[in-house]
Amino acid sequence: MRYLVVGAHPDDCEYRFGGTTVKLAAQGHAVKFLSVTNGDAGHHVQGGATLVTRREAEAQEGARRAGAAACESLDNHDGEYVPTLENRCEIIRQIREWKADVVITHRPNDYHPDHRYTSMLVQDAAFMVMVPNICPATPALRHNPVFLYMEDDFRKPAPFSADIVVDITDVWDKKVSSIGAHVSQFYEWLPWLDGNLEKVPSSAPERTKWLDQWLQQLLKNDFREAVERRYGKEQAGRVRFVEAFEVCEYGRQPSPEERDKLLPR
Repeated sequence: MRYLVVGAHPDDCEYRFGGTTVKLAAQGHAVKFLSVTNGDAGHHVQGGATLVTRREAEAQEGARRAGAAACESLDNHDGEYVPTLENRCEIIRQIREWKADVVITHRPNDYHPDHRYTSMLVQDAAFMVMVPNICPATPALRHNPVFLYMEDDFRKPAPFSADIVVDITDVWDKKVSSIGAHVSQFYEWLPWLDGNLEKVPSSAPERTKWLDQWLQQLLKNDFREAVERRYGKEQAGRVRFVEAFEVCEYGRQPSPEERDKLLPR
């Protein structure tokens, strides 16, 4: 199967789909990471073309570590992504050209405007990918993908629903590694935002250990009911880390049996 992960920024795909990507790649499926912005605002010191070049290299390395088959960042400014017809057509083109069976993106209620508008544009594309006279330069799909939302903590107007969970306990270290490729973000920019830059270790082994512990705090979740539903109570007790997804009401609606097959166990 073919999966398209549409994130707003060059590190969003690894952050919410990195572990699942590792498992999908091991099973022979093809995953593409797409960032709709170039990330040129995401740093406290660097910016512009210098930061774009750096983040592109980080994105390629993060995707490689996760096993993604392709990685692309669009040339839109970080913090300035808006739901225009041009951007909608680009999302339609990306879904069609990848021939995606499943498309994964942010939910529409989110703290960052780039996340919100990315979600809106993917939603707007969910039906249009099937319409030949819309963006006709790229042939329309004959089968509508399933659209999934990545996990978040926002509760208004509606909280996240863990419709599908993936146990990533056995590939957690690979997820941490793929996220760690984004040095500018997870060892510089985000710690600076949190006022913890001085706590980031200087040596590579200590940095990885520090990032592992930090990510365990950032990605805490309580999907025990969903985990038990999919894996059974006995196996659920051994699950430490999961990635969770909500089925979007737009696009193809999978049956309960198909849901269980969309993403790896």
